[in-house]
Amino acid sequence: MIHATCSLGLCSSLNDRAADRLDSVHKERKACNVRLWHQELISRLPRQQLLGQHREIAALRGNGWGRKHATVDYVFAHSPYKLFQFHCIVMHEMERRGYHPDPQWYDPRYRGKTCPAYHRLAAVALTDPIYSEHDDAYKQACLANLRDKGVFLSPCEAPVPANRQTQVPHICGVS
Repeated sequence: MIHATCSLGLCSSLNDRAADRLDSVHKERKACNVRLWHQELISRLPRQQLLGQHREIAALRGNGWGRKHATVDYVFAHSPYKLFQFHCIVMHEMERRGYHPDPQWYDPRYRGKTCPAYHRLAAVALTDPIYSEHDDAYKQACLANLRDKGVFLSPCEAPVPANRQTQVPHICGVS
């Protein structure tokens, strides 16, 4: 597989070796149905995936918390506060695009309309990435998943620069 040069000049064609490497990452993660997108991709997701991510996180924060599922079991190894931090990134992006998520989701104890709120939920330190499992291999799996859906985040799938920090908005009460 060879990718043509993109019109933005961000990349030239990938050589066969690089294309094979991407194919091998894709094959290794083919069975991986991503339920949480890599946090560096949130600001670049199309509308459908962004809003779907909000729904998915809302379900996980609510009655879905702790329910076994191979693609999100790693989330349950962390405090629910981490999922709240991740949700803040998604909601901030939604607001940036003109959407209005329910303000109740900005309360880390809130778990949705049908699930009782946490009485107490201790804040945890913000890390980058929020989930250590969201490494470069995970990001590549997410990109492959998007490509499988016919979604290309850029003409040549240019990587997000390493110096770009994901910002969690101050409205979430985390720093």
